[in-house]
Formats: sequence, structure tokens, C-alpha cells
Amino acid sequence: MPTSAEAVVQLPDDVDLHARPAAQFVRTALGHAAAITVYAGEREADAKSLLAVLGLGARRGTQLRLRAEGGEAKPALDALVACVSGFTE
Repeated sequence: MPTSAEAVVQLPDDVDLHARPAAQFVRTALGHAAAITVYAGEREADAKSLLAVLGLGARRGTQLRLRAEGGEAKPALDALVACVSGFTE
């Protein structure tokens, strides 16, 4: 089982990473035993911190790069990619 994994996902064109979707993203991340970092451009944040994720200022269509480390790295990223892909305004 991999101990680290990376994935890229794009925010839908009609969704900013504001309070509601950010909270959903963080809840998803918290459900996994992996250290997860999310990158938006030059900014990075702990995916399990709501304030850090909000601080990314990710807007519609922004590409997010996700990196997870730990035993649940791959399932964590799969869940986060599904979470972001399912965002609706």
C-alpha cells in the first residue's frame, strides 16, 4: 500500500472554495488517517484545517493539487477528488 500519493482536481466553474464547500472538503479530509496538503497555485494548506483551506482563496476553475502521506493516502485522495468533483453552487 502506498505511503504517499498525489492527485490533481479542478474546482467546478461555478464554485469558489468558500465556507460551505471548504467545510465539506475538510470533513472529508478529517475522515482519513493521512497527512494531506492541498496546493492552489503557489499557496498550500493543511487539508484538515478549515481556516487554512479558506486561506487558499481558491476560485472557480482553480486547479488543486493534493498530496497525502500515510497508510490511507490513496483512499483519502480518492475521497477528496470525488468531494471536489461533486461540488455544486
